[in-house]
Amino acid sequence: MWLSGRAGAVPGSVFALMDAAKGEARAAGLNVIDLSIGSSDLPPPDVVLDVLRDATRDAATYRYPLFSDTAPLREAAADYLSRRFGVRVDAGREVLPLIGAQEGLAHLLLAVTDPGDTLLLPDPCYPPYLGAAAVAGLNVVTLPLRPERGFLPDLESVPDGVRPRALLLNYPNNPTSAVADAAFFREVAAWCRARGTLLIHDHPYAELTFGEYRAPSALEAGLDGVVELHSLSKTHHMGGFRVGFAAGDAGAVAALARVKGAVDFHPYLGIQRAAAHALGLPDAVGRAGAAVFQARRDALIPALRALGWEVATPQASMYAWARVPGLRDSVAFAVRAARQTGVAVSPGAAFGPGGEGFVRFALVQPPKVLREAARLLGTVPIS
Repeated sequence: MWLSGRAGAVPGSVFALMDAAKGEARAAGLNVIDLSIGSSDLPPPDVVLDVLRDATRDAATYRYPLFSDTAPLREAAADYLSRRFGVRVDAGREVLPLIGAQEGLAHLLLAVTDPGDTLLLPDPCYPPYLGAAAVAGLNVVTLPLRPERGFLPDLESVPDGVRPRALLLNYPNNPTSAVADAAFFREVAAWCRARGTLLIHDHPYAELTFGEYRAPSALEAGLDGVVELHSLSKTHHMGGFRVGFAAGDAGAVAALARVKGAVDFHPYLGIQRAAAHALGLPDAVGRAGAAVFQARRDALIPALRALGWEVATPQASMYAWARVPGLRDSVAFAVRAARQTGVAVSPGAAFGPGGEGFVRFALVQPPKVLREAARLLGTVPIS
């Protein structure tokens, strides 16, 4: 009786089914290999943990952190953007700490849109995008991401009558692992500016890149009408710390700060200190973590192809996105696989209609385990 219309509009999650299937596998005595959740299994850098430990003994960190207290983290974020992408931002007006990028996105949509506004979303996409849009009361228009276009959206396919308030993108992409170059972001930013549309870029995999590829920032196309969300969850393995930052258009950042001011006091100061230190670490630290995921990629992709599955070699992110020939119900297949083999993957349909026929693997196990997971999945009937 207390369910609001906003809460009721939040889509249900198939991951509850996956949790139940994993529970059944454990009850049957199977060893569960959980590749369904994109949570890094690597530890944060030791020096970052040392900063946090020291902060917990500093009584000055125990109080509510005000905006002025976030200056060290905002400045560290600004330095990182300048060093990594060549993007100059005003740490006082164009950067804001977040309690994780997912929190930041939900509040950003509340801050820059009104109920009934149109949001352009890719299909497939990270499921919480749909939940955040529902809470904000937005009209969602989807942009199909197709393999033949490298899983990049075709903005020219947006109907002439659609006037989007915001466009949300994510490259390196979850779930497809597709990447975009700086020219793509320049084109998208120009398209958005011509329509008065805010470009929101979710960028949690900025440093999880492989080989010579380095992911660009949407902010390289200019700050006007662009907001980018960064997270330390993946690149610094600090998912449980819940810390990140938003940067970009000063007006949008100010609107976000206004909404957040009504609901939170920023992350714990000790976590802010740890995050600021992490953002200032040498590039080699992040590259070492990325190399671990690259080795896992190199173990899993050949094993999936040996099954006859179609999967590209990702240049970035922590996922493999595989099309399974003949698969028409990815949810049923993923549940069946977990129950029968203990291998848990994410069904493509969980990310939207465009994901049907695919499954997503999170590269959160060692190479040997990933190869064994692929072998076990080969024993599961497709239908």
